[in-house]
Amino acid sequence: MKMMKNRKIVLTGGGTLGHVTPHLALIPHLKAAGYEIHYIGTENGMEAPKMRSVPGIHYHAVKTGKLRRYHSWQNFTDPFRVIAGAFQSTRLMGKIKPDVVFSKGGFVAVPVVFGAWLHRVPVLCHESDLTPGLANKLCRPFAKRFATTFPECAEVLGPKAEMTGTPLRPELFEGSRERGLALFGFSGEKPVLLMMGGSSGAQRVNEALRAALPELAKTFDIAHICGKGNLEADLEGMPGYCQKEFLDAELPDAFAATDLVLSRAGANALCEFQHLGRPMLLIPYPKGASRGDQILNAESLRKRGLCHVLAQEQMTPETLTRAVMETWADRETMEKALRDAPPADGTKRVLEMIEEIQQKS
Repeated sequence: MKMMKNRKIVLTGGGTLGHVTPHLALIPHLKAAGYEIHYIGTENGMEAPKMRSVPGIHYHAVKTGKLRRYHSWQNFTDPFRVIAGAFQSTRLMGKIKPDVVFSKGGFVAVPVVFGAWLHRVPVLCHESDLTPGLANKLCRPFAKRFATTFPECAEVLGPKAEMTGTPLRPELFEGSRERGLALFGFSGEKPVLLMMGGSSGAQRVNEALRAALPELAKTFDIAHICGKGNLEADLEGMPGYCQKEFLDAELPDAFAATDLVLSRAGANALCEFQHLGRPMLLIPYPKGASRGDQILNAESLRKRGLCHVLAQEQMTPETLTRAVMETWADRETMEKALRDAPPADGTKRVLEMIEEIQQKS
C-alpha cells in the first residue's frame, strides 16, 4: 500500500467476534498507510469494548436492531432502531467525510453502508460464509465491491465479488509450541487435540468430548477451550486434559502446540485453521440452530479434502472418538491438501481492493 496522508476510513461490523477480528488484521496496515481510522459499531455489542481498546481508533456508537429470521416481539421495535441508526450513520458520514468504508457485515453494518451510499462514499463489503448473510444481502445494492472467503459466495454475488480469503492477524501464527505445552501442562509426548467452539463455546460438543475423554486420552493430550461459564470442576487436574474458558493473548501459543483441531465451522475460525495447516474435524451447527451456513462452510472444505466432518445429529461419544481417530489417521493427506490450497489469508488483496474502489469512485 502506498503511503498517503490525511485519508479517512470507516470500519464497521458487529454481532459476533467473526465480524470484528478481520478488522484487527487490517488496522496496522491502514495505520501504516496514513489512514485516520473510525469504527462505527453498536452501543453495547462485543465490538464496542474490543475496538475502544485499540489505540488510535475513533469509535462511534449507533442504534441498531437485530435482523431476525424468527418471530419475536422485538421485530416490531427494532425497525425503528434501524431507522434511527441510519440517520445517525448518515450524520456521521457527513461529519467524518471518509474516503472509503470497509464493512464486515452483521446487523450494525446495514445503516452504516446505507449512510455511506447517501454520501457517495465507496463501500467494500466482506462476506465470510459460503452464502451471503442477510446483512450483506441488504447492503449489496449500496456496495461497490464484495470480497469473499469462499469461491461459491463470489459466484452468487456476481461481478461485484471476488474471492480473497479473510484478513488474518499474523501474530496468531507466531506462537511457541513450548509455551503452548506449558500453558496446558502437557509434556509433548502425545499429539495435542485442540477443541474450540467459538467465543461462547459449543455445549453439545463439550459434552460429547468430555464423555469421550477416557478413550481419546489414550492417544492425545486434549486442550479444551470450552467457553465462558462452561468449566467442569470435576475434571480439573485430570492428566492429559486441560480446560480453559477462553484464550486471547495465549491463542498463538495454543495454535503452535496443536496437532489436530476439533471445532465448529465458523468461517473466520476455518480460515485460521486452514492457514495453520493442521488436520481438522468439524462439527457444524445444525440447521435448526443457525441459518445453515456452518454446514455449507464445512462441506466446501470437505470437498476440497481440507477436513473431515461429523454432523451433530450423528455425534455420540463413540462416533466422535471414531471420527477423531479417522481424521488423525488421514492427517498426512489432509496436511498436503492444506498446503496446496489457495491462501486463506486475504489481508493483502482486501487492502488492494480498498485502494481500488477509491480510485474508481
